[in-house]
Amino acid sequence: MDSARETLAAQAGCSALSWESEDGKHLWGRNMDFNRLAEGTQITFVPRGTPYYTCGCEMEHSARPETKHDARYAAIGTGLLFPPAVPVLYEGVNEKGLMGGQLYFRGFAHYEAEPRPGTLPLQPPFLVSHCLAQCASVEEVVKLVQEESTLVSVPLLGAVPPLHWSFSDRTGETIVIESDADGLHLYRNTIGVMTNSPGYSWHRTNLLAYAGLRDLDYDTVEYAGDRQEQCFSGSGAQGLPGDWSSPSRFVRLAFLRKHAVQAKSEEEAVTRMLHLFESAAFPLGAVRVSEPGEPTALDADILPFDYTIYTAIYCAESLCVYWTTYENQRVQCADLHHLLHRTEPVQFDFARRPDFLFRTQAE
Repeated sequence: MDSARETLAAQAGCSALSWESEDGKHLWGRNMDFNRLAEGTQITFVPRGTPYYTCGCEMEHSARPETKHDARYAAIGTGLLFPPAVPVLYEGVNEKGLMGGQLYFRGFAHYEAEPRPGTLPLQPPFLVSHCLAQCASVEEVVKLVQEESTLVSVPLLGAVPPLHWSFSDRTGETIVIESDADGLHLYRNTIGVMTNSPGYSWHRTNLLAYAGLRDLDYDTVEYAGDRQEQCFSGSGAQGLPGDWSSPSRFVRLAFLRKHAVQAKSEEEAVTRMLHLFESAAFPLGAVRVSEPGEPTALDADILPFDYTIYTAIYCAESLCVYWTTYENQRVQCADLHHLLHRTEPVQFDFARRPDFLFRTQAE
């Protein structure tokens, strides 16, 4: 599980976004930006009743018996299965329409050494799986994180990954959860965008520096009596940052989310969200990793650059997950409804090989 350890300790970049269509569909999605995927990472279905621990794992013989749970709700998302079959989801949706995932929070994440009295110790990599397994709504996530659990600094596979989280549900509310040196912070009714460090509050305030951005072109410009007529489109967004840093991606997605034309249907919303995520995606070769480590079997041919490995979008109403990969831009889909009768975890390959739909045939 060396590749899993590297992913848990990853210096990755990610972007998350929530949106709503005109017909009342609520969606949440993310870009996963890194230079590899942990071996065994796939689209993963977790059935009701699946046993798991919130602290420790059987594979390391460190599972704490008092933290054992059975999944109340089924879920599907991106993740892997620790032996014997313990799910670790990076993001996903459950049968009640709760959606969410984890993003990297380098330099700011801080967790407690011990759980608060009367609360459950919760290792950061297990928060997504635990919330999707036990919570039906954002409101229940808030209660679980604030009152029932303590995020603890207990290593998993030798690492304590710095993470923060975003969740959304059928009400349309999107929350951000962060734990830093000042304690636990839970932001309600956010603007529906999250990237990486610094924290959400900083990103929100930073938007004031871009208050002049708009979707309408600026008109005639005059300097010292010299009038110049506008001769190109897009001038209203001049100054919109275009690099791949976390602050720039946050501003870019916030601007695009604000001005994006609302989709009429789920299918249209997924398509438009994919375009929004493209604006924050890492092209292979543009963001070099300073300490790339050893590639896994899945990533043997990938150069040491962060890139957008996949984009995943979830719908709270249809319970579908849609995804594309860097190599395969054809949209793939899995429906949680089709799996609810199953009693064992199921994994679906990402299908990362290029897939083209040919419209002609050789005669």
